[in-house]
Amino acid sequence: MILPPLVCALYNWNKGLEMRYILANLSILAVGVGSWMFHMTLWYEMQLLDELPMIYGTCVLLYALHHHASPVKKRSYNYIISLIFVSVAVTVVYLQWKHPIFHQVSYAVLVFFLLYEAILALKNYPAIKAVGLASLCFYLFGFFLWNIDNIFCSHLRNARASSNNPLLSVATQLHAWWHIFTGYGTYLHILFSSYARLLHLKRECKVTKLGYVWPYLKIGEKI
Repeated sequence: MILPPLVCALYNWNKGLEMRYILANLSILAVGVGSWMFHMTLWYEMQLLDELPMIYGTCVLLYALHHHASPVKKRSYNYIISLIFVSVAVTVVYLQWKHPIFHQVSYAVLVFFLLYEAILALKNYPAIKAVGLASLCFYLFGFFLWNIDNIFCSHLRNARASSNNPLLSVATQLHAWWHIFTGYGTYLHILFSSYARLLHLKRECKVTKLGYVWPYLKIGEKI
């Protein structure tokens, strides 16, 4: 996902949201660019540009959500140092031990903590429940498709090769669908996190849809 997070980052900047929410959107943009470059080239260097920003971006999301109910300009420096340490440690180990399982487990652990932070935010602001559930459902469905693609990849390839149906070809590109659903789920998570923060700050905001299709957080003027 490239264009929507860029637009949202600019919109959040214009509305005066804190830098962490702008960086959260830009982190999706970074993953989107890295993923596009990797799938266009299949180079190892581009693979790192795809995978490592997933770790860094999730740390940004953790930082933003962890501070959703913090006073303005207050930061937990211990939390920041911990996230930086995790990012550096995962990078160093993954560059030395080039095994996808390590990256996948590291990413899964960060997502688990992100889910924990989301539960805490929901307890504080139940109004954000719908956005949070939508984010989780889209992400889990993308994860499900990713696993199906890994397990039945050869069968899906054979099905596409033996059929001239373009719809079947599109429908069985499950790795592509994984990117779409998890990217959209992550985008909704940033809406969820921003929504919680703005409610804490008592700023006017509501989730609405652009062209009755694309959800975004409509934000009132800063007081």
